[in-house]
Amino acid sequence: MSSASTSRAMLKTLSVVKKVKMGKRVEKILKDKGGSTSAQDNGDDDPNKTPEPYICTGIFEADFTEFCRRNLLKDNEIPAVVIRPKPPCAQAPPDNKSKDSKDSNASKDPTPDEGVDAANQEEAPPKTYVTKDKYAYFRPVVQVEMENEDKPTTVTEIYIRGWKVDSLMVGIFKQCWPIIEKLSVVNLWNVNLSEDVVKEFASFLPQCQNLKTLVIDGTWCPEEPWSLLIGEDSLLTSLSLRNNGITDKGAVMIGKALSTVKSSNKNLVSLNLSGNKITDVGAVAIANGLRMNRVLLSLSLANNNVSDEGAKKLGEVLSRFPLTHEEVVERRKLLSEKGSPDQGLLKSPPPSRRDRDRPGSVRSSSHMDKTDKKRDKSSKKKDAKKDKDDTTKGKKEDKWKKGLLKASIASFVADTMSTKTSKGKKTSSKDKRVPESDSPEILEAINPLLEQVESMDNQLWIPGNRCLINLNLSRNKITDTGMKGLLLAVQYQITLLNLAPSPAMKGILRMSLTGNDVKKTDETYVKLQEVLLARDPYYKPPEKGGGDNQSLAG
Repeated sequence: MSSASTSRAMLKTLSVVKKVKMGKRVEKILKDKGGSTSAQDNGDDDPNKTPEPYICTGIFEADFTEFCRRNLLKDNEIPAVVIRPKPPCAQAPPDNKSKDSKDSNASKDPTPDEGVDAANQEEAPPKTYVTKDKYAYFRPVVQVEMENEDKPTTVTEIYIRGWKVDSLMVGIFKQCWPIIEKLSVVNLWNVNLSEDVVKEFASFLPQCQNLKTLVIDGTWCPEEPWSLLIGEDSLLTSLSLRNNGITDKGAVMIGKALSTVKSSNKNLVSLNLSGNKITDVGAVAIANGLRMNRVLLSLSLANNNVSDEGAKKLGEVLSRFPLTHEEVVERRKLLSEKGSPDQGLLKSPPPSRRDRDRPGSVRSSSHMDKTDKKRDKSSKKKDAKKDKDDTTKGKKEDKWKKGLLKASIASFVADTMSTKTSKGKKTSSKDKRVPESDSPEILEAINPLLEQVESMDNQLWIPGNRCLINLNLSRNKITDTGMKGLLLAVQYQITLLNLAPSPAMKGILRMSLTGNDVKKTDETYVKLQEVLLARDPYYKPPEKGGGDNQSLAG
């Protein structure tokens, strides 16, 4: 019995030992599995591992935040995307009739419930200001405006105020902004851009198809590379560069970006350069940029250092100016290219009897020499004929412009509106003789070099820029000398418009000249204001009965 009990005890101990060993094995396996999973987790969190490419969703806030995190920015370093605050809406004045009716009803039938509700009603908080946490105003934020605040994909405007936009941030914008379909306005103020950042902006802004307005104000950049923003591939229609410390260096580059002899900006409609340091050198360069530009409608050079030389150059470009040698050469090229399709291919003369009998490959050398001579003679005749046609065409153009020249010169000498209108009436009969088919050709000419020219003093003169309708030269250093040049330019445009009306080219309609070095009682200044007042589209002349109360604009 003792041996049986001992054997049973031995079996129990062996089973217990096996269970303990199995448990240790399971724990070991679980530990190994846990180690492998933890290793996988560590592998996922490995910073050296390249993340998967991010596909933009079109939601600016989500895309911007994700790209900031991928560029290793901490959460407290990522600028918040907030809706741009708007001024409080003015409350509509209460209706007196409804108020009186309510008072009468309350006096007739007062109820105790209304008194209780009025006592329990708390006063609404004021809506004229919004409180923020401490230092929240100084934290970088990106303000946005949406078409519909319930739809985050409808961002239309982006505003950045008072914090530096570096190369890292502009790289994030490069990935986010082109995806926003309805983005039309970008407004930056005091963002401290460098030359590389401006170049990066200029490289990807054309990818934003609907972005038309760009405002960069209060931002100084020593290299002044602002002209890159309005290159040939730019889609911007409005550009504001106020208070950026732009000197003549930047103005010269901006003038070249507006137009040269061979290229011109075809989209920019409004350019604001007020509050900079542009002198006559920069104003002359911008005026030269307006020579071949027929798209810009509004130009502001307010609060700069422009004096009489810059004003006279602007007046020359707005009235008429002679072509330079480079422009004359380019004009001849354009005319030859325009006339080449009409000339057609040269037809070979009919073969003679000898040529009919002889194969084409066995023609004699004497015959080839004769044909070459004939071709040379014919080409010389054609060149002479072409030159003759050009001279006759120039004469015709001079005849067509003869009445216009007389009227314009008379208007310059007479210096009064009454004489100009009388001259316009005299030359109107001549203007009727011009065939109707000629006027559409002038309107269709995109390049100003293809406009009709006037030959004077061995120079070719063309009409100036009549597409610019708004010019702001206020708060500069222009005296009465510069005012005379501007007055002559406006008078010439009026005369030209009376003789050859053009719906697309109205000329200057508004010109701001306040705050210059000229007295308000100056004769030239007063006359210029009178002429501009009559051209102002918002000006309504007084009725005939109230002529005694009419006052002159000073």
